[in-house]
Amino acid sequence: MRKNKTMIVCFMLPAVLTLVFMYLYPIIRTVIMSFFHVESVTASTSTWSFNGLTNYIDLFNTSIFRTSMWNIFKIWLIGGVITMFFALLFAVILTSGVRFKNFFRAAIYLPNVISAVAMAAMWRYYVFNARFGFLNSVTEFFGGDAVNWLDTNHIFNSMLIAYCFGSVGYFMLIFLSGIERIPSDIYEAARIDGTNSIQKFRYITLPLLRGVFKTNITFWSVSTLTFFVWTKMFSPTETETTTVVPVVYLYNVVFGSKGVTQVDAGRGAAIGVSLAICMVIVFVVMNRLVKDDDLEF
Repeated sequence: MRKNKTMIVCFMLPAVLTLVFMYLYPIIRTVIMSFFHVESVTASTSTWSFNGLTNYIDLFNTSIFRTSMWNIFKIWLIGGVITMFFALLFAVILTSGVRFKNFFRAAIYLPNVISAVAMAAMWRYYVFNARFGFLNSVTEFFGGDAVNWLDTNHIFNSMLIAYCFGSVGYFMLIFLSGIERIPSDIYEAARIDGTNSIQKFRYITLPLLRGVFKTNITFWSVSTLTFFVWTKMFSPTETETTTVVPVVYLYNVVFGSKGVTQVDAGRGAAIGVSLAICMVIVFVVMNRLVKDDDLEF
């Protein structure tokens, strides 16, 4: 028995040490740091100056942070609705017996294989470019006027469209897996009862995808809160107010930028903690709204 315990400890020790030093310790340090003024991430704890809740209060009194939170909320809500709608639509079409299912599934998922940097660059320089972009070429072909899709008035919507395009395939696969595990007997019984395709979707598919919706919304929330690359690609030289998000603002506060006069790793930690709290709230709400016993197969 003692030998078995020793073996168990030996096998578990690397994983436990990795969890403690790579995940648990940084989390605890970040939470503590958020209550201090810290000149840099690598500053010794002896140089930390206790601020209490000042970092959090100052954050929510800063217009750029409030703007970044509003931007990320719009990306989460509007982008989430668009992405989930098309992901579910494609999943339903691909499970309806359409021909060349594997080809279309691979084609829709393909943007997820491409690097986010390459994808953002493609949209910025080949689709939204004011002079020779694909979108303006189509607009001018039909007699319309060229639009500067990357100016202050349009850049947020352009960035959001590009981001949703690159995200649909991933969530489509999750919806696909959820639909495919619904027993075919249920659909067969509904067909015998005379239900049409819309009724099957409304009364069978949607109710049995509640758990999948919860998973997708959780994953979408995580990916949205870590939104960084797309903002930096659409505002490469200087982050615009219309595209700034909390993670980008965190980076600017911790490492400095043109618009940040004072670098403060403690305030950056407070931003990180605030985003983590938002994620916990979304997770709790999803668990309250969708129970595991809602699924009946």
